[in-house]
Amino acid sequence: MLKRNSIFIGLLFLLAMFAFANPLAAQQSKESAEAERAANAAKVLTAIMNIPENAIPDELMARAHAIAVIPHVVKGAFGFGGQWGKGLLSQRREDGSWSAPAYVEIGGGSFGLQIGVQAIDVVLVFTDEDGIRGLLKGKVKLGVDASATAGPVGRKAEVGTDILLRSGAFAYSRSRGLFAGVSLDGSVVGMDDSANRKIYGNEVTGEQILLGKSVRSNPTVEPFLHELQKASPPHVHEKKVTQKS
Repeated sequence: MLKRNSIFIGLLFLLAMFAFANPLAAQQSKESAEAERAANAAKVLTAIMNIPENAIPDELMARAHAIAVIPHVVKGAFGFGGQWGKGLLSQRREDGSWSAPAYVEIGGGSFGLQIGVQAIDVVLVFTDEDGIRGLLKGKVKLGVDASATAGPVGRKAEVGTDILLRSGAFAYSRSRGLFAGVSLDGSVVGMDDSANRKIYGNEVTGEQILLGKSVRSNPTVEPFLHELQKASPPHVHEKKVTQKS
């Protein structure tokens, strides 16, 4: 009888340990996935900016209010029409540095994956306030809430005023080592609230992250933030987005 009770107690102990360890392991796995996303976004940005003739123009980077990098956008994934992917977005601060990056998603739209290409990397450069204001509230539809167009290529390429006036966001795609402007009209960019809560805390919103409100830095996103700062020329200061009451 005593032996049977000991076995029973031992089984209860093992079950309790499993119940405790399983959520912890799941949480660690989720954080690892977000760390991988940040690392991949950093690699995409580095690969793009390391080739001057294929890079985003310095002038455009200098005028950027925000930049999103979304690695591995795939076609028709997880029940979404068009394309779908996850990445990071950072907003420019008053002093020219970048905010802690928020995790974002892109879905819908159709920007034409070439035959044989299963996925592309996407970069969005926002140069006016409209798109960022929408994102602060949760999401923005490109071509509707914010105008978007294929971006010019080449680090030294000139970006005239007429180009800047035509669009508030410039989009790029990278596949098989080729980098070019791309149209993303119809695509929706929104906050990945689940990922943001995992990295920054349960009560933190994407708006708080981008506006720097009571958000602690997290080493998970440092690789992306480091590469973004390194790729950015001195900022051309313009009116910055502020939260509306």
